[in-house]
Amino acid sequence: QVQVVESGGGLVQAGGSLRLSCAVSGGTFSRYRLAWFRQAPGKEREFIAAITLGGRTTYYTDSVKGRFTISREDAKNTLYLQMNSLKPEDTAVYYCAAGTTAYGGYDYYKLLRNYPYWGQGTQVTVSS
Repeated sequence: QVQVVESGGGLVQAGGSLRLSCAVSGGTFSRYRLAWFRQAPGKEREFIAAITLGGRTTYYTDSVKGRFTISREDAKNTLYLQMNSLKPEDTAVYYCAAGTTAYGGYDYYKLLRNYPYWGQGTQVTVSS
């Protein structure tokens, strides 16, 4: 059984940084394509960033480009999201997601339905 567990959320002032981690167990980590999504109160869950097998390609939504960096460390079965220059509008629950298909580009990676495995989320709150 695949388990996905996020960590690293918290309260930070605007302009600050946080690094989220996501541990995936129960399968072969290096074979997962991985992504981060977030959901703010009263809003739908939205795509943030994704990374392909081996980390060869990364995708970002426009609102986080240049501020967030997704990376993976296959030897530790861990996905990361480095978040810099945080803004109050980044406040949300952040979710890690994993999928096993290797094909597709940005339009495939950004869809929630293409990820069968999800974590419980970690809260990120950015104060102004």
